[in-house]
Amino acid sequence: MLPRDAVPAGPYLLRPLAEGDIDAIARACTDPEIVRFIPNIPVAYTPEDARRFVTETAPALWEAGGASFAVTDPATGEWLADFSLKPPDVRGNAEIGYLVAPWARGRGLATTVARVLTDWAFAQGIPRVELLADLENIASQRVAMAAGYRREGVQRGVGARRDGGRDDAVLFARVVTDPGTPERPYLPALPGGALTDGVVRLEPLSPGDLAAYHDMMCEPDVFARSVPPQAPDLAETRFRTRCARAWWLWGERAELAVRDAATGEFAGHLQLMNIVPPLAQGMIGYSLAGRFRGRGLMTRAVTLLAEWAFACTPLHRLVAGTAPDNVASQRVLERAGFVREAVIKKLLPGPDGTWHDDLQWVRLRG
Repeated sequence: MLPRDAVPAGPYLLRPLAEGDIDAIARACTDPEIVRFIPNIPVAYTPEDARRFVTETAPALWEAGGASFAVTDPATGEWLADFSLKPPDVRGNAEIGYLVAPWARGRGLATTVARVLTDWAFAQGIPRVELLADLENIASQRVAMAAGYRREGVQRGVGARRDGGRDDAVLFARVVTDPGTPERPYLPALPGGALTDGVVRLEPLSPGDLAAYHDMMCEPDVFARSVPPQAPDLAETRFRTRCARAWWLWGERAELAVRDAATGEFAGHLQLMNIVPPLAQGMIGYSLAGRFRGRGLMTRAVTLLAEWAFACTPLHRLVAGTAPDNVASQRVLERAGFVREAVIKKLLPGPDGTWHDDLQWVRLRG
């Protein structure tokens, strides 16, 4: 059994839940983000639900060998968050879980408490602590990284949804021998959430772009230049829009929606991918919907992305590839400051098993 003593956590105090926490818990658990990412919480959460949690669920977790802490303000006793450890599994490992009240967010509480509670678990003899975050729960993934957890992979279909379906989750873990050093994203967030020159605007691709993005990728002259040269199915496009923000956080790729700055309409897609940190190199790729062509939008978009990459990331080399006959794409790169570098023979797959040359381009920092 884990000790039920209070645990100091910097400006916060962890203690077992009390009946005085019920009203605050009931208020917090109506928050849309909590309802979205914790599907076992009732949608119409009531004080009676909170009472059952405090008087039945939390004590049962302690009795089973886990822990359930209220995170409070030591000066006022106000409940701010709930943190728990599941009972150790057959290998002795535990899983951390939490929710933070909307009024307590934005101050680093989750990161601070996750780090303290993980160290507390290690002190109790638990050798490994895991944290599972929904694939789209970027805030929780940021907490895990800032608290010194390492990302180990995606567990497919591990989480139950309210509609009966299953969702993927990202597995993070710390073991007792880890240094606990915060993991800093290789690709920082865009300043203010977007890049714009007043004519074009770049924003991270999101599930809200699904329909427009899929329609563009199904245009014959768009998918003919894709790798492989075939239209994606809707499930593939949906997966990409759901993963886009997580890929960015992990430093694997930046997926961007290209918008008409005046109207906000989705005009195209731009990506920074194939990132190789030891080489400080990344590759760009792009597609533009037919009705937005001829206005120079993609040249502006590629220029914005390149300037941001060189100013805000460690990258010093951006590359791109085009088919030798794709003159329109080559003009975009030339106007965006790229120069021809090489021809790679028979690199690009074509229809019916054919292979085509790839004309490669480069733009260097400075």
